[in-house]
Amino acid sequence: MKRRRKSSMPVEEAVSAGGVIYRHGPSGIEVVICGRTKDGVWGLPKGTPAPGESLEETAAREVEEETGIQVRPVAKIGTIEYWFVKPQERIRVHKRVHHYLMIPVGGSIDRHDWEYDQVEWVPVEEALRRLTYSNEAEVVRKAQALIQEVEGSVHP
Repeated sequence: MKRRRKSSMPVEEAVSAGGVIYRHGPSGIEVVICGRTKDGVWGLPKGTPAPGESLEETAAREVEEETGIQVRPVAKIGTIEYWFVKPQERIRVHKRVHHYLMIPVGGSIDRHDWEYDQVEWVPVEEALRRLTYSNEAEVVRKAQALIQEVEGSVHP
């Protein structure tokens, strides 16, 4: 049996919060995804908490900044975690991202910030195909199930 060598790199813990914004479109549920043409990455909006800010407040603020859409969180979807390395600093990062289900209450994708070149409303199935990372696609799948649960409790 092979033994893994313990990494000599220091570990840094990182936390972000973001969300899945949804609406009812002509062909069903639509969600917002964000893309960068430089590296071809499509993802969900998220960011780092400001001092004294709750994760839910962070999620709402970051989602609004990155998408241009003002939102109201309606439920927590869950948390994903992953590891990556900052090569220049030789640090391993353990990141946890908390995601919330959100509804739009104002704003427009035309007002998104510089972090992404493209922000789009797309049907859920298209989002699942276009998202770069499988863990974010899984967040959208969970959001899809949660939408039915949340709306079922509001509309019996």
